[in-house]
Amino acid sequence: MAHQCDICGKKPVLGNQVTHRGKAKYLGGVGTKITGITRRKFRPNLQRVHVTTANGTKKTMRVCTQCIRSGAVAKRIHRSPFKLPKTPAGQ
Repeated sequence: MAHQCDICGKKPVLGNQVTHRGKAKYLGGVGTKITGITRRKFRPNLQRVHVTTANGTKKTMRVCTQCIRSGAVAKRIHRSPFKLPKTPAGQ
C-alpha cells in the first residue's frame, strides 16, 4: 500500500492548514486573525530500506523514520565485519 509504514502501519492523516494575518498583540499590533482554513495531509516520513527479515531473507521495505531510529528494523548487513583468525593459546 502506498504511503504506509510496513512495520507500524503509520499512514497519512487529514488536518487543517490555518492561515493567519496581522501583527501579534505583544508586538504592538491589534492581534492576528484567521483568514483561511483548508484541508491538508500530514504524510509520514517513509524511507526505502534494505531489511533482513526474521527468517534471514533480504527485502526492501518502506519504513517510517521512527521505526528506523527505535531499532524496530534490522538493516541488511552488506559485508560481515573483519574477524581475527583463531590462534592456539600456546603460541
